[in-house]
Amino acid sequence: MGNGIRIGSIAGIAIHLDWSLAIVFFLIANALALGLFPAWHPDWPPLLAWGTALAAAALFFVSVLLHELAHALVGRARGMTIRRITLFIFGGMAHLEREPHGWRAELAMAIVGPLTSLAIGLAALAASAALVGPLELDPEHPERLLAALSAPATLLLWLGQVNLVLAAFNLVPAFPLDGGRVLRALLWGASGDLRRATRWASSAGQGFAWFLIAVGLAMAAGIRVPVFGVGLVSGLWLMFIGWFLNNAALASYRQVLVRDALENVPVARLMRRALAAVPPGLAVSDFVAGYLLASDQRAFPVEDGGRLVGMVTLADVRRVPRERWDETAVAAIMTPADALASVAPGDDALEALSLLAARNVNQLPVIADGRLQGLILREDILKWLALYGDQQLGGPAPPRR
Repeated sequence: MGNGIRIGSIAGIAIHLDWSLAIVFFLIANALALGLFPAWHPDWPPLLAWGTALAAAALFFVSVLLHELAHALVGRARGMTIRRITLFIFGGMAHLEREPHGWRAELAMAIVGPLTSLAIGLAALAASAALVGPLELDPEHPERLLAALSAPATLLLWLGQVNLVLAAFNLVPAFPLDGGRVLRALLWGASGDLRRATRWASSAGQGFAWFLIAVGLAMAAGIRVPVFGVGLVSGLWLMFIGWFLNNAALASYRQVLVRDALENVPVARLMRRALAAVPPGLAVSDFVAGYLLASDQRAFPVEDGGRLVGMVTLADVRRVPRERWDETAVAAIMTPADALASVAPGDDALEALSLLAARNVNQLPVIADGRLQGLILREDILKWLALYGDQQLGGPAPPRR
């Protein structure tokens, strides 16, 4: 899932919409306009059914945004860094830069989402009942009660019900759902071990995911499953959700393993110190012949009088036509120093890896007191993870200095 399209920010938290949101928006609106609302209101013209359906789908995603915003605001109040929320095909995600620092913070952040959905659901149902006023239910014709609802009351009734379902689904104790994070927080508090708690919660998440896949397979095969029903499309959709949850549970556990392997490992331990630097006035042709082809170094600091002024790489060279190499200086193609992301020798390797991913680069300059100390490369961090990232299997513990 990419960053999506930024549509604004709330309380300093950027809101992004992933392209996949259009798929589920269409599916919800289509199901309501062609299925549920005509069943409730046979006399509604198509324009009214579609208008109400589109409004309902939009309000549903507003409620998902409020759910995620509650996570983000409580997490930030508990000391976590959350700069972005993304709405996508499976709902929403508040992006944590690091795992919570304690189980109480995790518990507070996890539980507030379902509680927000519950509050929205109850409020929508109450508003729908207020719009309807007193109605008498005919036991022989219960459908007349639904047919008597106005468009706003119908919209609010559906929105209330779906938010209650959303709250209940998120409370399933299957990581990384909110209920799984609540479970992890409680296990973390009981054991004092985040990695072990994550492994247990992740196993529960995978078990629930495979349950959904099995149920979806049965539905797609024509078997009516209690509560879930039957149907090829519904079964395939349930299998897709199960597949996504299984992958998310595995990825979340791996993130904890990465954190354990890299946290408190200083960048200075992994950086490359012996670097060839190039002057800014060097011609690109001389840079290629004397530096790029003469060593396995792929990123070169550009220094002027011992001061870092930029960084030049193979990718920079490839953007220059070959016939212009002799007349183009390295300074014209380099990334200037003030545009470079950098780390300090004492920073965690985990922080460096996060920055590499965020900037989509393969190396970062390591700078102290304004002077270049070395380069930290993505491949070197990955080598460290290959050596020390499997401690749960009995691998060697990483050396600490």
